[in-house]
Amino acid sequence: MDLIDILKTKKIGDEVRVEGWIRNHRRQKEFGFIDFYDGTSFETLQIVYDKTNANFDEIQKMLVGCAIIVDGKLVESSGNQEYELKASNVLLVGECDETYPIQPKRHTQEFLRSVAHLRPRTRLFQAVFKIRNLAAYAIHEYFQSHNYVYVHTPLFTTSDCEGENQMFKVTTLDLENINKNEDGKVDYKADLFGKPTFITGTGQLHGEAYAMAFKKIYTFGPTFRTENSNTKTHANEFWMIEPEIAFCDLEGLMDVEEEMLKSIVSYVLKNGEEEIKFLNNFVDKNLKEKLEKLVNSNFVRITHHEAVDLLKKADIKWEFTPDYESDIAKEHEKYITEYYNAPVFITNWPKDIKAWYMKENSDGKTVAAVDLEVPGAGELMGGSQREEDYEKLVKRAENLGVDTELIDWFMDLRKYGSCYHSGFGMGFERLIIYLTGVENIRDVIPFPRTPGNCEY
Repeated sequence: MDLIDILKTKKIGDEVRVEGWIRNHRRQKEFGFIDFYDGTSFETLQIVYDKTNANFDEIQKMLVGCAIIVDGKLVESSGNQEYELKASNVLLVGECDETYPIQPKRHTQEFLRSVAHLRPRTRLFQAVFKIRNLAAYAIHEYFQSHNYVYVHTPLFTTSDCEGENQMFKVTTLDLENINKNEDGKVDYKADLFGKPTFITGTGQLHGEAYAMAFKKIYTFGPTFRTENSNTKTHANEFWMIEPEIAFCDLEGLMDVEEEMLKSIVSYVLKNGEEEIKFLNNFVDKNLKEKLEKLVNSNFVRITHHEAVDLLKKADIKWEFTPDYESDIAKEHEKYITEYYNAPVFITNWPKDIKAWYMKENSDGKTVAAVDLEVPGAGELMGGSQREEDYEKLVKRAENLGVDTELIDWFMDLRKYGSCYHSGFGMGFERLIIYLTGVENIRDVIPFPRTPGNCEY
């Protein structure tokens, strides 16, 4: 029986069987205590055994990490927990010797990254990945309850919003003997797809096609970037949530972003109470307060120009000088969210620093783009109203050197029943960092892929 079900439904006197692992083992001459877990609950169950157990001597030799099956009766506990399990039988299923790296002590996160295949057995990573699980469920629950269709966009693509310089090229060609054409360039005709192909960095373009059929869709899956960055917030493989919504302008998009984020955080607070409590005690002392505050906040909405005005008025010597034509630095994000003491939407960005598919505003200088800045997290979401006018999109693409022939199918969407529409992207791992207080993206991904790291 799963431990989580036992803790929810069973009472003193019930006979139960549990299957799981030893987290700690405290031995006495006549008896012993085992801290037992099975991964279904963040809580552990204390197992008590004594000389009346036929295999007492064998039980005493069982080490931390061993897999066991235990039969017994739930009895009143003399400790902090409601009850403990008085074992009638303890069966060793899988041995674990003294070399086992995960011992009942605090390990550094750097060390645990070196044993990524074993670190989910620690309380820290059980808390983190339980929160990750809850957040993923909450995302699906939000969109499904609001009539969105979940779309699986392709991982292989010949076109991408991000540009080829950030994409992994995929080929079946023999790299030791590559065929060249008359111009001396690689002959892709012999490749599997017959043309240069990449692993996608976004599902947006394909998502827009389905938004024009189902009105509201979302993608939620892995994406890949070749960015050679070794920061705490970047990885080469990560997950993205990308809704695309027909008949939705920028204001409506911000409504969705705010409602969705509050819904996710509320779900995690309600269903991950023990995990949040642990993380609040050992990772971020302000975590629970921070999350509860977000749920109860009114998100602020300002323009990029207003944001720069605010920064220029601040009595601060900036490392990066605020500029009306430039992006906003991390130091600026921090100041803005602290100034308003709430999450902040920054809208109407200079068109020269934003993507070609974003809708140009009537001023001819800005686009209907929005970034959501969250206290303690920085930028959490980025989105825009998409350009729905075919001629305007073609002109914008040409001005920025985008080869529209590669995405003729995408351009077609503006010819056949086009409408105003919007979408945004949110990095899932950035969200998990925010929800757990864990600072490094390497610690919220089961097996992180970062420059120089693909060991598992």
